[in-house]
Amino acid sequence: MQNYFNYFTEIEERFQQRRGSLLMLSTLDWALIETWREAGVPLEAVLRGIDNAFDKHDAKALRSSSRTRKVNGLAWCAQSVMEAVEQAMEASIGAAPATENIESGFETERVAKFLEENAVAIEAAILHAPADATASDVAARLRSLALGLRTEPAHSLEDLDRTLSVLEEKLFAALMTASPEEELVALREQAARELAPYRGKMQAVQIKQAQQQFLQKRMLEARRLPRLSLFYMSHE
Repeated sequence: MQNYFNYFTEIEERFQQRRGSLLMLSTLDWALIETWREAGVPLEAVLRGIDNAFDKHDAKALRSSSRTRKVNGLAWCAQSVMEAVEQAMEASIGAAPATENIESGFETERVAKFLEENAVAIEAAILHAPADATASDVAARLRSLALGLRTEPAHSLEDLDRTLSVLEEKLFAALMTASPEEELVALREQAARELAPYRGKMQAVQIKQAQQQFLQKRMLEARRLPRLSLFYMSHE
């Protein structure tokens, strides 16, 4: 299994390579990658799906006498990615291998510091009830996890990242409860506008997941709350 912390960057690089220009992925694109990762879609299947989608696009461009439009979003490849997943399952490819600990760039002290810095950021955020109480609990849990890491350095990073995802979901649920109706409606409308060009190429469940991820990302950003996954840990 490839280092799952590279999941996002590998996909971004392959998309940019096949497109032929450095197009930065949008918030919606990153949300879509997160849904694939959370659903356990193998990186190889995503990359194969991107290649298949562009192969078809390039072949169509060669046959067409008119100028073919550039691909402007990762969601354009979504259906092809799902087809690659189905093909992999049918061929019995990608059976889950043994989990590997990932050390390079994820040393115990650096991870513990990342957790503590996120706890500080969460405690500094100004939130309304009930989000404030939940945020306090999440910050305390992050500090506890950091202490546990220093006590037991052999802790599985994948297990830790799953715990961090749960904590982020709890915090997001509290934010949803405490947020004004107007803010939620505006964010959903924005997500719908960005998704509109891709609805014909995405399954209903993908659309729903992408909308949810979009909403979560924007709400956290607006309150200057950190993303908790180890993927967002700086390696500088």
